[in-house]
Amino acid sequence: MGGKVDAYIDIEPRAPRSAWSTHRVGCRIFLLPYDHLVTRLFLSIHPILLGAVNAASGNKPPWTLPAKAKYGTFDARRSSVRVGKPDITTPDSFMERSMTVLPLRVLHFIKANYPDAAYLTAWHWLLHRFWEPPNANLTKPEVLAEALADAPRQYPGDTKDRLFSDADVRKILEGAATQEIKDSVKAKTQEAIERGAFGAPWFWVVNDEGKGEPFFGSDRFQFIINAEPYP
Repeated sequence: MGGKVDAYIDIEPRAPRSAWSTHRVGCRIFLLPYDHLVTRLFLSIHPILLGAVNAASGNKPPWTLPAKAKYGTFDARRSSVRVGKPDITTPDSFMERSMTVLPLRVLHFIKANYPDAAYLTAWHWLLHRFWEPPNANLTKPEVLAEALADAPRQYPGDTKDRLFSDADVRKILEGAATQEIKDSVKAKTQEAIERGAFGAPWFWVVNDEGKGEPFFGSDRFQFIINAEPYP
């Protein structure tokens, strides 16, 4: 039996896009190469609302501090190039678009009602549509519906081979509006807060002995692999 990783991420912070591109991830098995070892970890990815995490922890977005905002342009470019995504750009009207409650609810519904592969592809696709030109405004229901309808069965892949049918898109959007799914987003966000989250991506890693530790950031995989013992 391997360890377990709970990953708490939102669509709007830039770091999860880099984290997603850095390693091949799966909901059930997370393979982390480290030196000559391969570790098997059970991974569960939870969409959370970063704004609520910031409010609860007292954290503030880095661009609210002028010095960090100035440096962030350099760091963001370097990170994008490092993971092979040089086209990642901050959308116009970013503050408006960062209210990602609706796409997070959509992802919760997909996770609960579709296979893991569909859930992961939906994450890939929505991150791509949000962060890469022409930067879709996923907070608008009609834009989100179009994005879901265009999602390829595999990412990257041909959008003619669709992940979701028109009936699926209607089902997902209707399901995302239910109280059950609204409560699911709130519950996972609160779970992250109770586990010490002050930003995203936030990881809660439990090793094979049942010991849990938090990890923060898209470049912490080498630390996660050292949270021994793993088989």
